[in-house]
Amino acid sequence: MKIDFTGKRAIVCGGSRGIGKAIALGFAAAGGDVSICARDPKALEETKGEIARLGRKAHAASANLGKGDEVRGYAKEAVAALGGVDLLVNNASAFGSSDDDKGWGASLAVDMMAIVHATQEAYPALKQVQGSVVNISSISALHPATRQPPYGAIKAAVMHYTVTQAALYAKDRVRVNCIAPGSIEFPGGVWDGVKARNPKFYDDVLASIPFGRMGHAEEVANVALFLASPLASWVTGQVISVAGGQGL
Repeated sequence: MKIDFTGKRAIVCGGSRGIGKAIALGFAAAGGDVSICARDPKALEETKGEIARLGRKAHAASANLGKGDEVRGYAKEAVAALGGVDLLVNNASAFGSSDDDKGWGASLAVDMMAIVHATQEAYPALKQVQGSVVNISSISALHPATRQPPYGAIKAAVMHYTVTQAALYAKDRVRVNCIAPGSIEFPGGVWDGVKARNPKFYDDVLASIPFGRMGHAEEVANVALFLASPLASWVTGQVISVAGGQGL
């Protein structure tokens, strides 16, 4: 069955590059209109242009997802620009690594509270169309994360909150699911940088992946699009690992 999002609208928080960009472009390629936000104006405009070239309505706005008022303001603007919303993707991450107030504060604000703020703001429009929410977590939530204590712990909280959202929103037939990517490599991304700065660590992680390679952003996007589609009409409150067996 072909996934068709003609007439549907998606908001992708953190949608200018990597996984978020792949989801935005995949949704547009399937016929949907898309709004994205991020902090880098140049990347936003480039991705907005790619969406528009697919023949879909494209909206983009700069927003610091670590600030609640900006998250809510963006979500409100995006709903108005698209004329509603059928899919909300919460993808942004601060990648907090230091086990101190700075690392924990950044992770809590961006990885967790941005989900709370964006979903609460978009929810009135989502429930009008029985839409869906996809939260992006990480397999770091499933194992000790000694390199990034805040990141792993907050991503675990994202999984828990996803299940809670699913239970809360079921009465309005709004589905909420979560994706836990493994190591995903794309130009300008975390693993692209690690390969250049610390090739030994990169090779060690690569060796831990049964499939013998890093994942691609499009492979995460494919699962997000499935979860947003009618093919997943009876799927809610689930966490799906997209990691090529990493961590098994």
